Amino acid sequence: MNSFVLSTKRILLVPLGQKEIEFVHILHSHPEVDFYNTLGIPISIEDTEPIINEMVSENEKEDTQKFTFCIKLNDKSIGLIALNLGNKKYEIGEVWYKFLPEYWNQGFATEALKAIINLGFTNLNLHRIEAGCASNNIGSVKVLEKAGMKREGLKRQHLPLKSGWADCYEYGMLISDLKES
Repeated sequence: MNSFVLSTKRILLVPLGQKEIEFVHILHSHPEVDFYNTLGIPISIEDTEPIINEMVSENEKEDTQKFTFCIKLNDKSIGLIALNLGNKKYEIGEVWYKFLPEYWNQGFATEALKAIINLGFTNLNLHRIEAGCASNNIGSVKVLEKAGMKREGLKRQHLPLKSGWADCYEYGMLISDLKES
């Protein structure tokens, strides 16, 4: 069960709950958020319901492998961030995040990502954390690199975006990278 609540200087990361359905719908419906997202814009809140139900259900499992958080600034939801665990043998996790555009370029994503990285390495004993982003998504590239992740590769035409197939940068961070910084 995801009972972790994470806090930084400015934000709080709380396990995503069903009460956030309206926020998740607004976030997923925003054209700027959708630009680099493969999910697509939901037509109605009923389309968002199965998405949030799955995330909340995973959060509530006793042995969850998916930790999804709602990011709060002064009790206002501003984004989502998640850490999905892979095969236990490999001690690996993958992160993703989304923010409302009015909170871009203010350091919130980097702050949240650093908190998730710390959770993964410190509390969940991961060896490696990965992330990917469209190569043209300069904002996300900056977030990943400011958080200490290293660009490790490029997957050509990997992401099916509305604008067409996009290349994807692959990022990774090892527990030893965290100890070095």
